[in-house]
Amino acid sequence: MIVRPVHVTDLPALLALVRQAGPGFTTLPANEDRLAHRLRWAQRTFAEQVERADADYLFVLEDDDQQVVGVSALTGAVGLREPWYNYRVGLTVSSSPDLGIQRQIPTLFLNNEMTGQSEICSLFLRPDQRQGSNGRLLSLGRLLFAAEFSHLFGEKLIAELRGSADEQGCSPFWDSLGRHFFKMDFSHADHLSGLGSKAFIAELMPRQPLYTCLLTEQAQAVIGKAHPNTEPAMKILTAEGFTHKGYIDIFDAGPVIEAPLSKIRTVRDSQALVLTIGTPDEQAPVWLIHNRRLESCRITAAPARRVGNSLIVDRLTAKRLQLQPGNSVRAVPLLNQQQQAVAA
Repeated sequence: MIVRPVHVTDLPALLALVRQAGPGFTTLPANEDRLAHRLRWAQRTFAEQVERADADYLFVLEDDDQQVVGVSALTGAVGLREPWYNYRVGLTVSSSPDLGIQRQIPTLFLNNEMTGQSEICSLFLRPDQRQGSNGRLLSLGRLLFAAEFSHLFGEKLIAELRGSADEQGCSPFWDSLGRHFFKMDFSHADHLSGLGSKAFIAELMPRQPLYTCLLTEQAQAVIGKAHPNTEPAMKILTAEGFTHKGYIDIFDAGPVIEAPLSKIRTVRDSQALVLTIGTPDEQAPVWLIHNRRLESCRITAAPARRVGNSLIVDRLTAKRLQLQPGNSVRAVPLLNQQQQAVAA
């Protein structure tokens, strides 16, 4: 398996993939024209023909038969062209000394505080490929890309995770709050936001702080909770150093997690090494390896052994990376030390 930039010729395969993902995958709608536009824009991004505010690094996961089985993305910056809204969960303290009453009420504050940061998004792996290291390669490969080209991204990486919803796609948070102001169902509002039509949020959403005690119990219970289908992705990112600091999605209250780019494990621990062809021993750990190219980027996960400043891999791994012995790679163990101990 390799992670590489998307190509315009990937359109049929990617369209089939996003149709399989279902209606909740709003950042990659199953619309051929819009998808084709995003692919063309991604190619311009990898060719360094766009500004950071418009950069859209769209990757695919491809097997050795050149079949596209997954997709993930990394944006240059959010909110520099159109406002990017979140709620921040804070606390309002009210008291009446005469009555001996003090209340601490969780409160939602509408904000644009993530403006200018970079976002990881659009992650989907075909269900029959959710095995081995495929999920980590697809998710963490873009982080290794950011490590190599850190000047292209913001100080933080953020991830807006899908919030709780029922089997019909209805969100208790939306039904208790958003529906009153937008007069549309959750899927429609989320779809408009995914298409980039976000001006309606500022036009219709109240700017005043909102007390969570006025929401239904079901809505309060899902604030900051990730959808069960998103929990594996959240677990991977949490192990990388991402944390939830109280920011949530304005539609479904899913958590927005964040991490300083330089402190993300894959970024912090990655290093430039010299590729060497050999035979890693059977106990060799799996490494995440990037060929250090931008437009012709290729990233894979494979057993490797570090000796000094060299990384020893087999010939197939070098072929997947389109590299020769002596070329430079950026690499990091796929698992951190604690995860390696558990796996052993």
